[in-house]
Amino acid sequence: MERLLCIWFGAGLLKPAPGTWGSAVAVALGLLLYRIGHFPLLAVATLVVTVIGFWAVRRYTAGMTDPDKSEIVIDEVAGQWLALCFPAAGFWLMGLGVDNFPYPGWVAAFLFFRLFDIWKPWLVGRADRRGDAPGVMIDDLWAGLFAGIATMIAAAAFHIPMML
Repeated sequence: MERLLCIWFGAGLLKPAPGTWGSAVAVALGLLLYRIGHFPLLAVATLVVTVIGFWAVRRYTAGMTDPDKSEIVIDEVAGQWLALCFPAAGFWLMGLGVDNFPYPGWVAAFLFFRLFDIWKPWLVGRADRRGDAPGVMIDDLWAGLFAGIATMIAAAAFHIPMML
């Protein structure tokens, strides 16, 4: 069961770049969750997959010399959903309906998440260098947080000049 969760039901087995595939699957599922229950459902799902991810990665990688195997993508799901929560929260607070998640929001969250997950700046890299099971999850959560913030900054940079 732990392996099935860690590879996110097979997404981690897709080649090449299983992390990118895991993020793409996460975006598709995140948009579906958003459509079903708006930001609150996406936020709850993010918390649930994060908790499950810490548990599953710890169990699945126990005894492995390198716990950060490329097939493990539940960390990408948690981080990607965290990044998606930022524009989703903005749309929810603006009162936009569930059928309204404009593509720049989720595309930016995806691209920024992949950027920070691959580049591994600052806290992302520090968590990645831990080399343990919690680090597998933590680096992607930092990447998701940074991606969410970058998405909102990009949205503000685009929309504020249009309002002037």
